[in-house]
Amino acid sequence: MAGLYLQQFEPGQVFQHALRKTVTESDNMLFSVMTLNPQPLHIDFDFAARSEWGKPLVNSLFTLGLMIGISVHDTTLGTTIGNLGMTDTSFPHPVFHGDTIRVETEVRSVRASKSKPDRGIVEFEHRAFNQDDKLVARCIRQAMIVRKAEA
Repeated sequence: MAGLYLQQFEPGQVFQHALRKTVTESDNMLFSVMTLNPQPLHIDFDFAARSEWGKPLVNSLFTLGLMIGISVHDTTLGTTIGNLGMTDTSFPHPVFHGDTIRVETEVRSVRASKSKPDRGIVEFEHRAFNQDDKLVARCIRQAMIVRKAEA
């Protein structure tokens, strides 16, 4: 698996993820429709044109999912047991169609499980930036990660 085991994470470790994605109109429309989100700022170009933004905003939950998704290959692919929570989520700058998103992840803490010796909890801080290096999303995520068996 490409994902890291619990023992391979260290507080302060930073991952600059190589995967990037340019967000398309189709991404935004499909995500908004699939999640039954009728917010006109996302799906109604006429409404959005008359907003302070002058164009549609990308659905922030798509941005959140994309940010975490980009991080998976370098960090938790195949070694995650499950996400425990996401906190302190913010979107300090909007994402628009055509923006290219890059992500960095910092390990904030690592601890072994107190009740199950085969796992532990890693707390990540994910940060997403657009092509102009403006922070567009940030969240703290707690994930339960497999501990590699001792040989």
